[in-house]
Amino acid sequence: MYGAPLSKRAKKMMLLGSGELGKEVIIEAQRLGVETIAVDRYANAPGMQVAHRSHVIDMLDRDALMEVIKAEQPDIIVPEIEAIATEVLLEVEQEGFHVVPTARATRLTMDREGIRRLAAEELKLPVASYKFADSLEELKQAVEDIGTPCFIKPVMSSSGKGQSVCKDYSEVEKSWDIAMKGSRGKSTRVIVEEFIEFESEITLLTVRSISGTTFCAPIGHVQKDGDYIESWQPHNMDDWQIEESKRIAKVVTDELGGYGLFGVELFIGKDKVYFSEVSPRPHDTGMVTLVTQDLSEFALHVRAILGFPIPSIQLLTPGATYTLKAGRETTDFSIENIGDALQFNNTQVRVFGKPETKVGRRMAVALSTEQTTELARETASKAAKSLRIDYYS
Repeated sequence: MYGAPLSKRAKKMMLLGSGELGKEVIIEAQRLGVETIAVDRYANAPGMQVAHRSHVIDMLDRDALMEVIKAEQPDIIVPEIEAIATEVLLEVEQEGFHVVPTARATRLTMDREGIRRLAAEELKLPVASYKFADSLEELKQAVEDIGTPCFIKPVMSSSGKGQSVCKDYSEVEKSWDIAMKGSRGKSTRVIVEEFIEFESEITLLTVRSISGTTFCAPIGHVQKDGDYIESWQPHNMDDWQIEESKRIAKVVTDELGGYGLFGVELFIGKDKVYFSEVSPRPHDTGMVTLVTQDLSEFALHVRAILGFPIPSIQLLTPGATYTLKAGRETTDFSIENIGDALQFNNTQVRVFGKPETKVGRRMAVALSTEQTTELARETASKAAKSLRIDYYS
């Protein structure tokens, strides 16, 4: 049943997290007649600027989150970030609310320990060696056991916050401090991961719907400090690497269950594919699908969670994205030279509309298509580097 938005028969979708990815989900939902409610921790988030209405709450506050869900009575709850009191989602799901893809999937994937143990110990998927630590002393021992270089990450964080590469034992305390600053909530638990040799890192967007499990063409990307800089599609891979990536993605998403789009991150080695992480929602690197596919990752997510069929996914053209990031923190700024970026052929710009800059925060992205991914990467990079942020305070 899809009554008119804002009517008593409306289908209501609540997004928990309303950044640039949530904004695109809201737009796609509205195209199918859905009433949308944007929730985030700060006012005027990108998704709030297009939703039918919005709420500003601390989504880690159990009582505040429960209150807004009970007040709105949404038909569908769509978590779009990790910083959510997931115990509330488990509770409301028991009461009959539809949490996307499931409350269990959301809880597992926001916790690096939960998803890593599931993948390695229960599903027996290939992963880098790992250990957990709750203190600096335990971290020192874990680094000795794993060896250097190694990755050190908080088990509870988002968008790459708190991650570092520990190149040798002398950097352990520095990595601990970085992890504590980037950790979400009061958690002091970190994961130490083996530094494995890999040729590339990809995102395999995986869609579970009433039509079964389908895959987008693999997306290559470059990350810095756990946050993506650029992405491209398709990423060149051997047939066996693609098939093994699909196998791993299907195993983990089948276990998580529910309908929706999952961003499965994988390390592609010369003779092995390793599982890294999975997000049960559109992935930042997947913004490239806005220009490469007949259905973007956002359209696919909305179709899947509404229970509509997805008979196929068509890659129409190679493409790439390159981000514009802020260099300082202020609420008084402007994004300049958009026209310069749009002078490049087959290029689009998305300005996210975030009300505040922070060091390293993504503020816009350039998206380009070309005959090859290599040319698309060159064009997107040039377009993004044409953009400029002016700071006035």
